Amino acid sequence: MNPSLPPTEQSGPFDNLQNMSVEALLQAMHEVDDAVQPAVEAALPALAELTKALVERMQQGGRLFYLGAGTSGRLGVVDASECPPTFGVAPGVVVGLMAGGDNAIRAAVEGAEDDRLQGWKDLMAHQAGPLDTVVGIAASGRTPYVLGALEEARANGLLTGCITCNPKSQVVAVCKHPVVAVTGAEFVTGSTRMKAGTATKLLLNRLTTAAMIQLGHVQGNRMVDMQLSNEKLVQRGARMVAEATGLAMPHAQALLLDQGSVRAAIDAHQKEK
Repeated sequence: MNPSLPPTEQSGPFDNLQNMSVEALLQAMHEVDDAVQPAVEAALPALAELTKALVERMQQGGRLFYLGAGTSGRLGVVDASECPPTFGVAPGVVVGLMAGGDNAIRAAVEGAEDDRLQGWKDLMAHQAGPLDTVVGIAASGRTPYVLGALEEARANGLLTGCITCNPKSQVVAVCKHPVVAVTGAEFVTGSTRMKAGTATKLLLNRLTTAAMIQLGHVQGNRMVDMQLSNEKLVQRGARMVAEATGLAMPHAQALLLDQGSVRAAIDAHQKEK
């Protein structure tokens, strides 16, 4: 172990990977991934504090912005893009911003993450203000694009948090609510798309899901505000309406399509009683 390197840059427990069979590689990766869930669990108290502070601002009209580069940025974009169809919020309520812009989602943009000023510029393009929350995503904890944005956001009164896998990193120091999942060395040294990426995805899932439930977008365990954007989701929505109202599926689906959402269909049925 090299004490001068952060956990995600340490050499992992398996070496000479090129000499291993496919079966051995898959089993070894599976064993290494055992560190992810305990790391995420240890980060939950900090995530709870960030989530509660986020919800308080979103209840007043605030938005959530993710900023990241590479894998971290892509994970933020994915989580943000899934909030409107899942919870029915407007596309601008949860926003994923990535170093290099949308083009960097599919292909690396050289040097984009090293621009310390661009993250704040990207936030300003969305007119980010004091009710908004900025969560920097940086497995390494040292991405300049993220660090610069968090520093400016905090100085301008925005709520700031981060998700990282390096506990002594710069990103922890520059935000109010650091969330750290110490996943340790990667199977392929430094490849944070693996354990660190998995932990990050789990934490993002928990953050937005808990926040959206607190904001009223789930009743019972049903996504009552989800978008009815395809036949599968119409069928899912009809089942939710049927379960909540006792209506037969054909009637539940007709009511759902007439009202446009699970929530509206259930409310309409309650008013008819």
